[in-house]
Amino acid sequence: MSDFMIGLCGLGAMFVLMILRMPVGMAMLAVGYFGTVILNGTRSANALLVTETFSSTSNYSLTVVPLFILMGNIASVAGFSSRLYEAAFAWVGWLRGGLASASIIGCAAFAAVSGSSVATAVTIGKVALPEMKRFGYSDALSTGSIAAGGTLGFLIPPSTGFVLYAILTEESIGQLFMAGILPGLLLTALFMAAVALVTLRDPAAGRPGDAVPLAKRFLALMRAMPLIVVIFVSIGGIYLGVFTPVEAAGVGAALVLVMALFTGKLDFTTFTQAIADTVRTTAMLYLIVIGASVLNPFLALTHLPATLGEAMTSVGLGPYGVLLLIVVAYLVLGMFMDGLAMLVVTIPIFFPIVTALGFDPIWFGVIAVIVIEMGMITPPVGLNVFVVKSVAGDVPMSTIFRGVLPFWFAMAVCLLLIVIFPSIALLIPEAMFR
Repeated sequence: MSDFMIGLCGLGAMFVLMILRMPVGMAMLAVGYFGTVILNGTRSANALLVTETFSSTSNYSLTVVPLFILMGNIASVAGFSSRLYEAAFAWVGWLRGGLASASIIGCAAFAAVSGSSVATAVTIGKVALPEMKRFGYSDALSTGSIAAGGTLGFLIPPSTGFVLYAILTEESIGQLFMAGILPGLLLTALFMAAVALVTLRDPAAGRPGDAVPLAKRFLALMRAMPLIVVIFVSIGGIYLGVFTPVEAAGVGAALVLVMALFTGKLDFTTFTQAIADTVRTTAMLYLIVIGASVLNPFLALTHLPATLGEAMTSVGLGPYGVLLLIVVAYLVLGMFMDGLAMLVVTIPIFFPIVTALGFDPIWFGVIAVIVIEMGMITPPVGLNVFVVKSVAGDVPMSTIFRGVLPFWFAMAVCLLLIVIFPSIALLIPEAMFR
């Protein structure tokens, strides 16, 4: 059997292991290790396992992950996330479909703290879904807005997706964070436009809430201001060059912790809960990084990335035709794979192709993250749909998938705009590092 066929069999075995519910990181680790045993022997595989495990987990840039996750978890258990939703509700709740729009704004704001799509969907969903149910919103619109809004956690910095992409491609985490700001705001606006279109077509799906006096709007905004300040300090510090991304994560986590203690919102029980959730999520992400670090050398030995790259570029479709093939591949994989797993498996294959075609690697990072976001709400897997289902247990899965459809098309529009106008993603990084 040729090396290329061994590589294909390895990928097939990895997908089978994932289907059998083996953790993503462990599936990649197993395939990478035993594939290297077949190709280069046990001694080489053991050396690879030891060196890659140490070098990947000791990467200083990865420190940003547990710190930002801790910041989001403390903000969640301290109740700061509900203040973001309340502020958004006070300002846009009086619009038709206003509660759904407020949920999306709340998701966008909390995404700038947590960096996790799952945490964003769960946290805002627990606050917003009961309110939308109380106001008689349709199950499709209410759950769809939360599932779609949660995906913003993968795009708006600090994004774990951008951190992994940066580590896999050796690009700047700071530039990727900055590249996600304008697309994140654009996608938030498109989600709100989708809500407006849904309620225009069916006004009963999301009736307007009660108008809030201007004084109470500013009061709600002031209650959310501490967390907004943390967002501006951490992300703004990166843009101004005051902090590195790791330092910004440390400053943000420390500020949220101090605020939670000062306001009396954090006790020993909630603090240990935040720490335990942070450790679990970090361990999962580190295992994925270790698995990718062992899998990628195996794939390189099989020449699988190079062969697939030559095949895609030799079709004669041109740069944007090849980019379309990559996007379609992501959409198909998104139906079956977790977003982070998809990122670490595909980037070693697609990244050399994209850079060879002359596309900007930072720009492609944004494209990849948005397409992976689309996969998070695409059946039959749709990770965020299952997350929302865990919060809204009485809503059928089919209803949630129907609800996310307008938001899926909003993502497609956002993707198209960024392809046509790359400056949407590159304007801030280029201004920052000029």
